[in-house]
Amino acid sequence: MDINISKAAPFDTEKTENIAYHYREIIKLLGEDIEREGLIKTPYRISSAMQFLMQGYEQDPEEILMSAKFTEDYRQMVIVKDIDFYSMCEHHMLPFFGKAHIAYIPNHHITGLSKIARIVEVFARRMQVQERMTTQIKECIQKTLQPLGVMVILEAQHLCMQMRGVQKQHSITTTSDFTGVFQQAKTREEFMNLIKRG
Repeated sequence: MDINISKAAPFDTEKTENIAYHYREIIKLLGEDIEREGLIKTPYRISSAMQFLMQGYEQDPEEILMSAKFTEDYRQMVIVKDIDFYSMCEHHMLPFFGKAHIAYIPNHHITGLSKIARIVEVFARRMQVQERMTTQIKECIQKTLQPLGVMVILEAQHLCMQMRGVQKQHSITTTSDFTGVFQQAKTREEFMNLIKRG
């Protein structure tokens, strides 16, 4: 089908066409008229949107952290909190979204603060479950920076719970994972107190 998809230009043309073809078939199977004016370009819009939402597969989070890795003799907690993220549940392909709170205690190496937010984005832009995403972020920071410890907390709303299934509109899912010195209750408590401020 000859449709101008210039807005999808950053994406591979063949991949865009293939994904659009399948969404076109899905829309027809759902009972809609794919030739209706409002739907003619919809498969291409979805194709572009899905490639944008899944671009984390093409990015290397360890490389992102290494690109701004610096030697620094700092041994106190570094916290980046309230990092917004949007991801796609791999079970129903519906969004889940919320905030990430991340802390690490350096061991001779730090990274640019924006890079912490960037790796959250990389792991979020994949088909995910919140539990795995929490652990992937933790493991990436631990492996790349080798700090004294890392702690990650994700708080999210899941549209697969709000739009379908139990339809609980205000439920929040919280996951956490930690390494090193954060295995000590006192250190975890300090982190929790700091992210609750302000």
